[in-house]
Amino acid sequence: MFKETGRDEMLAALNLQREAFTAARPEALSVRHDRLERCARMLLDHGEEFARAMSADFGHRSHAQSMLTDVMPAMSLIRYSQKRMKAWSKPEKRHVNFPLNLLGARAEVRYEPKGVIGVVAPWNFPVGLTMGPLAQAFAAGNRAMLKPSEFTERTSELMAQLFPKFFGPEEVVVVLGGPQTGQDFCALPFDHLLFTGATSIGKHVLHAAADNLVPVTLELGGKSPTIMGRSANVERAAERIALGKMMNAGQICLAPDYMLVPEDMEHQAIGAVQASVAQMYPTLLANDDYTSVINRRHFDRLTGLVDDAVAKGAEAIVVNPGNENFAGSNGNKMPLTILRNVNDDMKVMQDEIFGPILPVKTYRGIDQAIDYINAHDRPLGLYYFGEDSAERETVLGRTISGGVTVNDVIFHVSADDLPFGGIGPSGMGSYHGVEGFRAFSHARAVYSQPKIGLAKIAGLMPPYGAATARTLKMQIK
Repeated sequence: MFKETGRDEMLAALNLQREAFTAARPEALSVRHDRLERCARMLLDHGEEFARAMSADFGHRSHAQSMLTDVMPAMSLIRYSQKRMKAWSKPEKRHVNFPLNLLGARAEVRYEPKGVIGVVAPWNFPVGLTMGPLAQAFAAGNRAMLKPSEFTERTSELMAQLFPKFFGPEEVVVVLGGPQTGQDFCALPFDHLLFTGATSIGKHVLHAAADNLVPVTLELGGKSPTIMGRSANVERAAERIALGKMMNAGQICLAPDYMLVPEDMEHQAIGAVQASVAQMYPTLLANDDYTSVINRRHFDRLTGLVDDAVAKGAEAIVVNPGNENFAGSNGNKMPLTILRNVNDDMKVMQDEIFGPILPVKTYRGIDQAIDYINAHDRPLGLYYFGEDSAERETVLGRTISGGVTVNDVIFHVSADDLPFGGIGPSGMGSYHGVEGFRAFSHARAVYSQPKIGLAKIAGLMPPYGAATARTLKMQIK
């Protein structure tokens, strides 16, 4: 286990970065570009090493998946930010009220760096969800302090070793440690804090940041619903749902959490998901493409969810294409379990699952499915499958979620130009796209007054009189 970083050490690092940031202002865009290029170089030189570290942390994690879901998206957001930060950084002209605009007054918004950004990254995508926020913080001209997860210890240690080879401590610092270090980190007086993780922890992060009035972006989770409409191609939808649910063994904040299907299509939909899993993963235990549950505690939590559901009347369908003996395994790999006849009394329908368990609920009409979604917390993602455009628009118009993917799952997060974030219990704020740049920037209003004495002409200064009356009459109508 790595050494815990103390609060005084973290505070000293923050002060060093803030002093360097202040002394360097204004910093050229070329400096930002160079920092992003060094991020890219670190991934190009050490991406495979990161993938091996992640696999060791998980017990087993698909190497190809790590490259596809951690290294590739991080690199994509780095390159995307490099290409667009010049346009994002240009002052934005704003309207000035009549008649000031005619008399030469001008207004603009300058998007300026905030200073030092704190990034708390989760264990499920430890590289991608560290490097992605860092890329946008750098694009906006900031310095950063990173707190990777203690659950992916080897990956976090590798970051602590590699970042100093590419960056000075006045640019990036990696903080290692467990829960206490995490609490102390979130209580630091950052200029902005981004946290990715569980909703329950996000509440504590928000409390900690509030003491210093630190603006916060919370990337949380929730129970992302998947609606299979009557017009859906069931086999194609099932394949895409199965892929999203089995990727990273379901340990994805955007994983399809539960499936809503028409009553008369339930058996067809479940059979199609089973067939899709069998096609992708004929075996699981020795399959290099299938990732393990992160640790025994998480594994036990997931089996507990299944046991609780079955005890309360659910039917468990274990999708084990190779008929393998998971009970005899000393690892934490877990097959997909589909649950029928679920209800809200079951724990599996109360909290985000974050694993290979797929509850299935049926509905008679689309209004029933929508009402069920709206009766629960607003999710991070929502997925609709179907070719009925009117029904699709009904679903989108009557529900609220962080983001939506139509006729697939998760993919909206892969579009660098779309904001990624939740709403309510699934998150606060967003990044990716120009929204990420602006989240880490201060929108500074700049108003330029002409030489002419506008206040006197408009009667805005005492003694008030006829000019004041004219201004009031002209403006209040």
